[in-house]
Amino acid sequence: MTSHPGRAQRLGGASWLMLGLAATPAIAQDKPSTELPPVTVTAPSPIVRRAIVPARPTTRVARRVPARNREHPPEPAPAAPQQGVLPVVTNQFATVTVVPSEEIRRDGGGQLGDLLFAKPGITGSTFAPGASSRPIIRGLDVNRVGIVENGTNAGGASDLGEDHFVPIDPLATNQIEVVRGPAALRYGSTSIGGVVSATNNRIPDALPTCAPSFQTYGMPAKAPLATAETSPCLTAETRTSFSSVDRGVESGLLLDTGGGNFAFHADVYGRKTSDYSIPSYPYLFDQTRPVGGHQPNSATQGDGASIGGSYVFTGGFIGASITENDALYQIPGIDGADHRTRIDAHQTKINVKGEYRPDAAGIDTIRLWMGATNYRHNELGLANPADPATDGVRQTFTNREEEMRVETQLMPFNVRFAEVTTAFGFQAGHQELTAPSPDNPGTLFNGLWDSNRNYRVAGYVFNEFKFSDHTRAQIAGRIEHVELHGSTPDFLADGTAQTSIVRNPSFTPKSGSIGLLQDLPGGMVGSITAQYVERAPKPAELFSRGAHDATATFDIGDPNLTIETAKSVEIGLRKATGPFRFEATAYYTHFDNFIYRRLTGVMCGDDFASCGTAGAELNQAVYSQANANFRGGEFQSQLDVGPFQGGIWGIETQGDVVRATFTDGTNVPRIPPLRMGGGLFWRDDNWLMRVNLLHAFPQNNIAGIAETPTPGYNLLKAEVSYKTKLEPNAFGAREMLVGLVGNNLLNENIRNSVSYTKDEVLLPGIGVRAFANFKF
Repeated sequence: MTSHPGRAQRLGGASWLMLGLAATPAIAQDKPSTELPPVTVTAPSPIVRRAIVPARPTTRVARRVPARNREHPPEPAPAAPQQGVLPVVTNQFATVTVVPSEEIRRDGGGQLGDLLFAKPGITGSTFAPGASSRPIIRGLDVNRVGIVENGTNAGGASDLGEDHFVPIDPLATNQIEVVRGPAALRYGSTSIGGVVSATNNRIPDALPTCAPSFQTYGMPAKAPLATAETSPCLTAETRTSFSSVDRGVESGLLLDTGGGNFAFHADVYGRKTSDYSIPSYPYLFDQTRPVGGHQPNSATQGDGASIGGSYVFTGGFIGASITENDALYQIPGIDGADHRTRIDAHQTKINVKGEYRPDAAGIDTIRLWMGATNYRHNELGLANPADPATDGVRQTFTNREEEMRVETQLMPFNVRFAEVTTAFGFQAGHQELTAPSPDNPGTLFNGLWDSNRNYRVAGYVFNEFKFSDHTRAQIAGRIEHVELHGSTPDFLADGTAQTSIVRNPSFTPKSGSIGLLQDLPGGMVGSITAQYVERAPKPAELFSRGAHDATATFDIGDPNLTIETAKSVEIGLRKATGPFRFEATAYYTHFDNFIYRRLTGVMCGDDFASCGTAGAELNQAVYSQANANFRGGEFQSQLDVGPFQGGIWGIETQGDVVRATFTDGTNVPRIPPLRMGGGLFWRDDNWLMRVNLLHAFPQNNIAGIAETPTPGYNLLKAEVSYKTKLEPNAFGAREMLVGLVGNNLLNENIRNSVSYTKDEVLLPGIGVRAFANFKF
């Protein structure tokens, strides 16, 4: 019997949608109605609609609320999403996936790519599971997916090599928002494929919640403001887990305190794992190496700490934080195991964040973000696998980066046909990169590239039109200018390179978008967006000229690359309330001058002279451009079937697919497979139980050179967690969340089609993770 995965996915998604819509009225009559709280997100747009809270004249710092604001009574502050309830965002023009704090605690993961691996439309690079795994959105990665923390670039070097870790730890993260599709209009052209935004309380925007309740005009309803009577207050949270598959342990402590006009935060965390267990032999094309039951050279450890504080005043706050992230982890794979390859990484990051809501007729909010990063890592290993004395630094990466962003949101104003809200922003940044190799001191082409730097400046504007309570539109635009300064080899007629030429390319990308949101019957919301986005080439694409062990390639940049252009259209249908909640999205993107690593079929060693010689192990890869088409869709749903044993049981489903081809019909390399899944859940006010199976189909749509087919797999996961408020006790905890999670319970061989090392690295086998979270 012939299988048709694409047809199955279309029919399966349609069947679940019709089943849920048909069943909703009957189910709603049989079970108590539960009003689900809204999901609050901040990443997609600079326009934030905020409730106006009237002043209470109890202290000197409170001020009178203008009459224009008294006419609009405040809305209640949004509550946190219920445990286990699918968070669906319906008020944003972009497609957004939200991972709230409790889900982060339950799922765990040392890297963002691990945490987001099974989300529709998202996966992780899993180059070194648990240590270096960058999120991939709709088949796009590194140079097209932005990663930000509290509004500023995460820094690090994860976009420069798949073996580099993302310096954002889920242990210190309170919420993750993933914008699927172009987010370049707010964050820059490096987010042409999407953005992953992590938030935490390292720069407090309000006093701790245990402070005396006080509300003043201009501040969110959630936050007590500074008053003369506010006394010091301290809250604490511990986050701990143990995992069997890698004998891992992780723990974090978060502290928040404040008094008067000041709020402070501190956190510290650490994790350590051994080589993780695997179901079978990992190396597909080399059966001669002794392995045992673990993935060789896959141990990890990491730690970090942060301290920050804010001055909170009537109408806003201003604060800063300093964060240290450290990681020491091994690189799995044949070459990594032979050379005992490991990465020793360190990052120091300083952030400033502020917000001011003036008592002005025209301005609603002014926001500020500033960040500075100093990142360095050494790639350690044996120069000669047979000689332990040759252990040392093989490559060094450094990244010094500064960034600033300022946004101003204006008060809404009425025109004849709509209420219009406008926000505009300015962004600037500087980055300096180096990648020297001590193995080739004094040579002309030392390391992956010469020292290079780039400067960025941009302006953008968003306009939202509220035609009625049910119809809204958005028009946005951005223009930026990028200047890069580096050098590339001067190739002679015979293809060899003997000299270096200074290069100073500059680009001016321009982008625009238009979108429409329409409320539909049954609590559904429909959306359609169209975007035109330009991206400037990045330093690695322009200036590379050396061995890149992570991708097993000898990279050669092209200083003549031009701007990459994406033209996208996306339609969506979402429902966030009621017993049946879902979101479905379909998209199509055409790329002009899509930049990619083109494998030439020539093999190289560590320098240009080795290319084409016998015994060379690296694929020569030249950064090139071609037109490409990406199309696909995502679907996820949750259906509350009915009451059972004092709680609610139900069914959940998900599916995603992306197909990417060049216009000549060949395949874009390393694309995620078609995935479909579903499961059952039961929850009440305290308990959550869930079992879910995700099936990935084989990925046979591969590039013609240096890519092999990837078999499918079944990923079975089960979890049970318990959350409760605690009575006053000597222990001091006021809230507890504990649970068990079983991963890969079928102990399947899972290879990730997007990973460069998938033929040598299996994902972890069967394992159980126990976690405990206490709030004091």
